[in-house]
Amino acid sequence: MIQVVKKDKENAETLIRRFSRRIQQSGVLKHARKTRFQAPKKTKRKQRDEALYKVKIRKAINKLKKMDRFDEEALKNIKKKMD
Repeated sequence: MIQVVKKDKENAETLIRRFSRRIQQSGVLKHARKTRFQAPKKTKRKQRDEALYKVKIRKAINKLKKMDRFDEEALKNIKKKMD
């Protein structure tokens, strides 16, 4: 954490300028801007669960397609059953 202590006879402007210079030099802002929009990585368990979910849905869809009963309503029903 960056701290700046006010010196004797120092006004607020120079204190703020000194603080912002310290932040620039430390690289805190550069790192914050770089990682600003990155989503956190998923855990292996969550990745596995999502992959298994997709496999199950794909299997159910293929089964319905073979029977020629697949439509949007059937897809909604499949997803409700999986949750």
